[in-house]
Amino acid sequence: MEIRLEPKKLGDVDSDALVVVGFEGAAPEAAAADQTKELYDSGEFSGKALEIAILHRPAGLKAKRLVLAGGGKSEKFDAAELRKLTGAVVRALKSKGIHTITLALDEAQRSDDFVASAVEGAVLADVENDRYKTDPKKNEKRVDSFAVLGGSQSALDRGRILAEAQNFSRDLANEPANVLTPTLLAERASQMAKEFGLECEILDQDRMRQLGMGALLGVAQGSAEPPALIVIRYKPAKASLSKDHLGLVGKGVTFDTGGISIKPSEGMEKMRYDMAGGAAVLGAMRAIAQVKPSIPVTALVPTVENMPGSKAQRPGDIVTSLSGKTVEVLNTDAEGRLILIDALTYAQRLGCTHLVDAATLTGAIVVALGSVNVGAFTNNEAFLQKLLAAAKAEGEKTWQLPMDEEYKELLKSSFADLHNIGGRSGGSITAAWFIRDFVDETPWIHLDIAGTAWLDDAKPYMAKGATGVGLRTFVRLAESW
Repeated sequence: MEIRLEPKKLGDVDSDALVVVGFEGAAPEAAAADQTKELYDSGEFSGKALEIAILHRPAGLKAKRLVLAGGGKSEKFDAAELRKLTGAVVRALKSKGIHTITLALDEAQRSDDFVASAVEGAVLADVENDRYKTDPKKNEKRVDSFAVLGGSQSALDRGRILAEAQNFSRDLANEPANVLTPTLLAERASQMAKEFGLECEILDQDRMRQLGMGALLGVAQGSAEPPALIVIRYKPAKASLSKDHLGLVGKGVTFDTGGISIKPSEGMEKMRYDMAGGAAVLGAMRAIAQVKPSIPVTALVPTVENMPGSKAQRPGDIVTSLSGKTVEVLNTDAEGRLILIDALTYAQRLGCTHLVDAATLTGAIVVALGSVNVGAFTNNEAFLQKLLAAAKAEGEKTWQLPMDEEYKELLKSSFADLHNIGGRSGGSITAAWFIRDFVDETPWIHLDIAGTAWLDDAKPYMAKGATGVGLRTFVRLAESW
């Protein structure tokens, strides 16, 4: 899809569809034509969120169609709502075989955040997860170009960069596990890093064994596929006066059977997205390389398969982590936290002063927050407030959960320093506490994205499958440092 700014006046736009936003009880400024008023008066269009009405051959316009898109209540309309609305419009018009779309924004929506969000919505919506379908007609309905009337080129470019990076992440998480093994994920990451001028290092199984990453290797030992630790570095062109160094760590389990503590078969096919945290981190680095924040950023993605092979880790096994602490493994399906702790310890050894990890970690977070909010946990409130501000600016809903000391007591082991689960109660919190035990006093945030990383059904603005959640927050966090 071509993305561009449209410098023409409204009446001169020659497009298959000219889109304007209308609100509940208020017609759009840009389309105050009589036929627009008639749609409101007749009740055919009310301006409710994501509502769409199409006028063919509108009088006084060169565009073949005038599309009214509902923004809901004007006082609640923000850049995040525009992102969804633009996506819904693109998907609706694409299904009708419309190839060129121009969005006309009113003066109130021409800020950089609105323009960038409009572009993001369009680019994200254009993706169909049909790579493995053999239907020869699957590409016939496509959008060739999306233009924005009003706004800046820099905002348009930022929106395109973030959306393309998010689609890169979604594509990784959507790949079936027979196509994207840990080795091939590392190769894809290395190729991306080379393309965008980032440093990349891949630690193989032998190197991790030499370092003493017993927690990570314990998860991997049941699979014939070898594990890897992907390390990607962004260094700003000018050295910063600050000594801050942001570390982004993403869980990269390319398939999770649960290991010996095997999962139920129903829904297990979705466990290919158990590396969505790692995919979001890799996509964020792709975007960071282009927007060029002033802080150095290092991404680490520990990637494994969790399989119940003959050499698989058993419940009751005790492993020694890279930090030197020992863990009694009570449940092999609580594997994400085991690979994260070794990666977080290594990130600190690489000089990262602030850490954020993202993981599809617990079913408990889905019970607590559903598919609406990411669960956030921290040992540093000031750092978390930075991230929450970034998440709010990007429209990625995030909710802080408690980290009271009492929850840590549930992880005490009689045979090792701690065990890897804390029981049913407060499952997402005890999982976060387990990870926290390995970051010491380093400012740290854990994001549990298990409920938000995958869409079981298509939305009006996005196809079914991986969402790429977290990526935009990471980029905004680095940019606003």
